[in-house]
Amino acid sequence: MAANTSNKFNFKLFKRLMQYTKKYPITFYSVLIAALFLSFFATARPYLLNEIITHELYNNDKQGLLLLIAILTSVLVLEVVTQFLFIFYANWLGQSIIKDIRVKLFKHMLHFKMKYFDTNAVGKLVTNAVNDIEKIAEVFSQGFFVIIGDLLKMLVVIIVMLVTSVKLSLFVFAILPFIFIATRMFQKAMKAAFKDVRMQVSSLNTFVQEHVTGMKIVQLFAREKEEYEKFKGINEKHKKAWIKTVWYNSIFFPIIELASSITIAIILWNSGVDAVMNYDISQIGVIAMFVQMTQMLFRPLRQLADKFNTLQMGMVAANRVFEVLDTNTSIEDNGTLEVNTINGVVEFKDVHFSYKEGEEVLKGISFKVNPGETVAIVGATGAGKSTIINLLSRFYEINSGQILLDGVPITQYKLENLREKIAVVLQDVFLFSDSILNNITLNNSLITQAEVEQAAKIIGVAEFIDKLPNTYAYNVKERGVMLSTGQRQLLAFLRAYVSNPEILILDEATSSIDSYSEQLIQDATEKITKNRTSIVIAHRLATIKSADMIIVMDQGKIVEKGTHNDLLQIENGYYKNLYEVQFVEV
Repeated sequence: MAANTSNKFNFKLFKRLMQYTKKYPITFYSVLIAALFLSFFATARPYLLNEIITHELYNNDKQGLLLLIAILTSVLVLEVVTQFLFIFYANWLGQSIIKDIRVKLFKHMLHFKMKYFDTNAVGKLVTNAVNDIEKIAEVFSQGFFVIIGDLLKMLVVIIVMLVTSVKLSLFVFAILPFIFIATRMFQKAMKAAFKDVRMQVSSLNTFVQEHVTGMKIVQLFAREKEEYEKFKGINEKHKKAWIKTVWYNSIFFPIIELASSITIAIILWNSGVDAVMNYDISQIGVIAMFVQMTQMLFRPLRQLADKFNTLQMGMVAANRVFEVLDTNTSIEDNGTLEVNTINGVVEFKDVHFSYKEGEEVLKGISFKVNPGETVAIVGATGAGKSTIINLLSRFYEINSGQILLDGVPITQYKLENLREKIAVVLQDVFLFSDSILNNITLNNSLITQAEVEQAAKIIGVAEFIDKLPNTYAYNVKERGVMLSTGQRQLLAFLRAYVSNPEILILDEATSSIDSYSEQLIQDATEKITKNRTSIVIAHRLATIKSADMIIVMDQGKIVEKGTHNDLLQIENGYYKNLYEVQFVEV
């Protein structure tokens, strides 16, 4: 959905947002009814006060006075109770709706292609999922229902005024066109200002998210001063965007108060002078009622502008959220094949792929991995090694060619079923801020702690876990900062092992760890790759000597294939040169 750049209210977007109220019809209509009653109760107060002054006090009717006071008290109590119900359930409805939208948004994002996350800042997505959705809640709690209530109140006030005194009503109504014009100008200005505010909030969130995550790099390269200056600039833009909204409020609201005061002064001058000159005390009740009702008419107008701004800000936020919901960037899951087990035959047939149009990363890749074999892929950075993993797991779609699993194109498998058969251990291990057990099982209830402990003993991971406080209940904190790189890698191996995959992929799993951890990982690798189809991507050639086949890649093409010994026999071969650089010259 394209962003709405018009100053007109987007009724189509509003209608779409209101679709979410259909799940809560009783609450929705109850809040509307409460708004209706509040308009009558609010208007009844000055009307009853007029009756008390005009009739009961003027005629010295003590019994009638007590009756009207009792009625007025009852109206006040009912108004308070209704106001409570209105506020509570309007907010309850808003929170329930954003809960539904947030769940839908997160579920939608879970199935996005990796390309979407490659090109969209994390801070922007966090803003969409948190800040923007909170603004949508205000559409219901402080916007739509309050506007409906105020409009109803103004309508009832206008009717009562006309019935009571047409002359005084005309004095009041004469000021309204000027207020409407000022309100409309205010709304247009505030809508543009709020769009700027949302953009600056997103920029600020993105900057803070990235720099808190990458603080180590900032400090390592002594860039604190420069990044501080950048942050000051972004924060200044954020402040200016908000100051603009404050400026418009500072102009508009005093104008409304001035108009209200002028109108009251006209009423008091016109009717008050007549009442004094003619000794007509009965007019005092009408004057008191009109003074109160003038404020009740103008105050909602002032609030309407404010609440309409809330509504507009919520609509801008809704537009941003719906843009993400309307983003069709999920991998097409049209496969129908679902299997319990696979043999593990992996085959690439003339596969071409590019992340960006016109910049091909894989240029006709073809190879086959038989069941239980271990195939290693080596090559310089950017050769396309990791891309093969991304394509096999269907994180991206290929441009042409075929990727087969057991002789069947992977697009014919149900996506979840396909990924269940593959386990990947990445170089950059991601751990959640949770216990070791939950990071290994990923909260899969089918995997018990006993199974995890047994698997940890088998692949040699149990020793370091048992030394940690609370062992498997130990919280590794965000991204596993409480553990060393080697320990995180071992947990990644354990995570892959307990998932019992038919196909195992190791992506640079030993490229950035110490020798001791490397030996542990090599031992773990031998155990978890046994009798499994395995694809190993490595910089350290010592870890792949025993591979059944080694594929050498360069600039998106396969330049050599064979066993370790076969490749060393190729004169001036790519693999031989790599091997000599790593071992012979050391």
